[in-house]
Amino acid sequence: MDRWATFDCYGTLVDWNAGLAGALGDPSLLPRYHEIEPAVQAETPGLSYRDVLRESARRLGVDADPAETLPGWPVFPDVRPELETARQRGWRLAILSNSDRDLIESSIASIGVPFDLSIVASEIGSYKPAHRHWHAFADQVGRLPDVHVAQSHFHDVVPATALGLPTVWINRLGERAEPAPTRELTGLTGLADTLDELAP
Repeated sequence: MDRWATFDCYGTLVDWNAGLAGALGDPSLLPRYHEIEPAVQAETPGLSYRDVLRESARRLGVDADPAETLPGWPVFPDVRPELETARQRGWRLAILSNSDRDLIESSIASIGVPFDLSIVASEIGSYKPAHRHWHAFADQVGRLPDVHVAQSHFHDVVPATALGLPTVWINRLGERAEPAPTRELTGLTGLADTLDELAP
């Protein structure tokens, strides 16, 4: 049976903070932006991510369209080699993203590693931490994934844990939060070994 690992993209594989700080023009705005964006998504779950980005920036008082620069946001250097190793070991990879199809496809091209499946918020009318991404995955694959990997505790670790999934928290920011993930890494280095441990 195939082993499936699902991933969040932005913050986990692509450096969302660096890209967004550049788009907003001021890194000091990021903490407030992190509060605004989930509120916008919860208020209007059918809104495209492009419009979520634009509306969140507007509420910050910034005249910017972050989606215009998103295709160029940098990929973390530990991502490609670790994903390639996981694929070589037989893992199938999927992205579950609070994003739009064109944006995620451009980011996958930047990552440079094939994904077998990608599910985006704008096509399912729902944003994580709601569970619809995982249900949509199960609709297509026939079951939930073996492991979910993500940087955002709020958007990913909490709902995946509630669904009974093993989680790997890519805690790049050294945060503390409950519930505890199944495993915690500071980056993607070592992920393939961790996946093998969780689903031999």
